[in-house]
Amino acid sequence: MYEATFRIEGDGAYAAATAGTDATVELWCNDHCDLLYVTNEAVDGVRAHVRERVGIKDSLQRPNESVLVTDDCLKRHERSSIETYLARHDCLLLPPLRYADGAKSCRVLALDPANLTGCYRDLVDDGFSVSVERKREIETVAHDAPLLSLDGVLPDLSPRQRETLTTAHGKGYYEIPRETTTSEIADEVGVERRTAEEHLRRAENKLMAALMQYVGV
Repeated sequence: MYEATFRIEGDGAYAAATAGTDATVELWCNDHCDLLYVTNEAVDGVRAHVRERVGIKDSLQRPNESVLVTDDCLKRHERSSIETYLARHDCLLLPPLRYADGAKSCRVLALDPANLTGCYRDLVDDGFSVSVERKREIETVAHDAPLLSLDGVLPDLSPRQRETLTTAHGKGYYEIPRETTTSEIADEVGVERRTAEEHLRRAENKLMAALMQYVGV
């Protein structure tokens, strides 16, 4: 089996809801409605966008976090859906779909890597802006966690958050004692010190929120 993660720019209303914000949306489609998990400070703006587009049947909310059940399924309102291309090339979608920075990320599974290539080419030929974020061959499956990988555990970081975090790690910011400062990290990334610190805090917060459920606390 082969897995690829496609990033599709500006694809759909949920992608549009995250554009220009730090919000992330995870989607589980149930044909008649969508289950959405929304995080970060732009939650209220995403809620308003979803309510206007497909309606909200019910929700749970706390600061910077929301679970939404929609009145209708978004794919009924879109001009096309990823499922159309997957079916054409005998591929499977591994939920959830993830939206961040105005784009949709899809984990796609195929028995033949040529099917992934064909699906990608069809999307590009139809005018979608697509990039391949990850690609791997699946050789083993754990009985208690089929197809589990860090792709399904780690949160979506914005490009700036990812760049700042990887720069900080590479320069020894997380060593004991620290081998660099946030000022040096900011210079490397090309932003102000406070901006670099904000990117680090947000990235660290996302990682902690995603991983704590597996720590057993």
